[in-house]
Amino acid sequence: MDLIIVNSAAEPIYEQIVRQIKSMIFQGQLKGGDPLPSIRGLAKELQISVITTKRAYDELEKEGLIVSIGGKGSFVAEQNPEFLREKKLKVIEDKLAEAVQDARMLDLSLEELQVMLKLLYEEV
Repeated sequence: MDLIIVNSAAEPIYEQIVRQIKSMIFQGQLKGGDPLPSIRGLAKELQISVITTKRAYDELEKEGLIVSIGGKGSFVAEQNPEFLREKKLKVIEDKLAEAVQDARMLDLSLEELQVMLKLLYEEV
């Protein structure tokens, strides 16, 4: 699994793992039923603690994105397409809420924020 861990990042390592695996699921790179590396295997591959990897997998399981089966491993959970869409929308809502909060803190108007969003959206 191609995960990139940045030790100097402010984001905790387990969150980096969660974010990247979520992204792979949302983008369809990982599909329902696909096996994930074992907790120990991923920890060894990334040269991190098994506890960190377990915490990431626990978080993904709590969000319903993966399932762990004792003695067999962890797998991407089968997702209802509508449920997956709702999860994607929730991620975007959270990021937009943070952007709105930052904009208010900087006294940006709604119009200025909309212009920025439009420019960013069209840039990609």
